Amino acid sequence: MKEGLIKDTYELIIKEIQTILTVFYITIVGIGMLFKFQKFSEFDINIFNYADVFDFLIAPFSDFYILLFATVSILFVITIIKLDTLMKNKWPKFYSKVNFGRDKKSWYKTYRIVGFTITFILYLYISADYYGKYTKEKIINQNDITIKLADNELQSGKLIGQTKDIIFLLKSENVYAIPITSLVKEIKIN
Repeated sequence: MKEGLIKDTYELIIKEIQTILTVFYITIVGIGMLFKFQKFSEFDINIFNYADVFDFLIAPFSDFYILLFATVSILFVITIIKLDTLMKNKWPKFYSKVNFGRDKKSWYKTYRIVGFTITFILYLYISADYYGKYTKEKIINQNDITIKLADNELQSGKLIGQTKDIIFLLKSENVYAIPITSLVKEIKIN
């Protein structure tokens, strides 16, 4: 009897951990997509036209700042939810006054979930916008790189980023998308 209970509990915990990790990974990939989009949109590039699914599956892990913002964003919203719940449980009268008595209404639970969701999305959008502006400034101030093509032609510019198939270069005020095929022989960083 006891062995079956322990085994069932273990299996339940493993399934819950798998679900949590899956939801966490999907959330981080979505956040990574938003941040990558904001980065490239600063240069008027719609990255969805050039990237494939794999580029986005690794997006949060390809840039430390995306992973940092994603983790901080998730922890920020979880902290707000925990603080809200703590305040509701510890100081119910104060909580009710702060919420103007709305916590007594039947629709408050839905209102609370929608409020936290909107806060999370708004925070992510503001963070992604800041990230896009930050990386644009960083790209503009970096050194040029030189790409030597198969026909020995040299292309120089500031590296905006790349996908599996394309390198994006900023030359003066122009953005160039250079396909990565047999035409690219080497990339030299000055």
